[in-house]
Amino acid sequence: MTLDRGLAQRLIDRHGRVCRVCVLQTRGSAPRDPGTDMWVTPDGQIGTIGGGQLEYTASATARAAITSGKTRWTSAHALGPDMGQCCGGHVTLGFEILDATSLPDADQDLFIRSFDPEQDVGPDTQTRRAHYVAHGQEGGFLFRDGVAIDALHRAARPLWIWGAGHVGRAMVDILSPLPDFNITWVDTDPSRFPTDIPDTVDILYTQHCHDLAKHAPQQASHLILTYSHHLDLMICDAVLRQSFHWAGLIGSDTKWARFRSRLTKMGHEAAQIQRITCPIGRPDFGKHPFAIAIGMANCLLEMETAQTLGKEKTA
Repeated sequence: MTLDRGLAQRLIDRHGRVCRVCVLQTRGSAPRDPGTDMWVTPDGQIGTIGGGQLEYTASATARAAITSGKTRWTSAHALGPDMGQCCGGHVTLGFEILDATSLPDADQDLFIRSFDPEQDVGPDTQTRRAHYVAHGQEGGFLFRDGVAIDALHRAARPLWIWGAGHVGRAMVDILSPLPDFNITWVDTDPSRFPTDIPDTVDILYTQHCHDLAKHAPQQASHLILTYSHHLDLMICDAVLRQSFHWAGLIGSDTKWARFRSRLTKMGHEAAQIQRITCPIGRPDFGKHPFAIAIGMANCLLEMETAQTLGKEKTA
């Protein structure tokens, strides 16, 4: 888990002071791995460190500390004796209060700080960087000798979700808590979005929203599921006219046959058109919006896992 600076900035802009709770170390069986974090605000939280009594206690501690003079500290918990949890392992948590003055600069690549009040990070950051390179976890986190180091830039896949209807909302509900995707949510009008948009999601809207496709990153994945077949077609056309990682279109076999014919008449080659997946998800899961979203989330995560494993085999 890397430190999501964009999310931290949005939370600080909204609340002034927030508390980040991070799993620093584990021994034995634990609900989450080192580097896992959650953000606690005065009236809520984002993310999870595993639930149960550990998370309940940590959330209450963090929320109470937001208005206190504390800045950074740790707590150690034997999950069985202390929390009555069946995991039976041991977890060390790190708490840190962040505001506009303590948030790391956007141009930094690493966030290095000490959780030991008697130990300063010191001026030799190159040594810390060397430790991070040598021992840092795949997720971008290292805790060593009381010093925590997070990567600041998420390697998540840009995911553009086109459409704020029932399926689009279900997709955002399911995918927005995951660190695997940076979500941009697009529709034609702001009134089409719900009022409670997750802090991790960016929204864009314009009447001719297909024109926004040219602004999507070249490595973005696209989920096309608007209220209009015509708009879906225009977005497919726009996406095919640029580089992209993957694209999926909601619809039936009949809809896709018609779209293939129309996209061909719009000048696209058959091989390029076939880069769009339709139908999407797991049809055997059913047609309920959340069933579609669960099936699609399953497919997206499988693709990301396969790509990660492929990189590891060639490294």
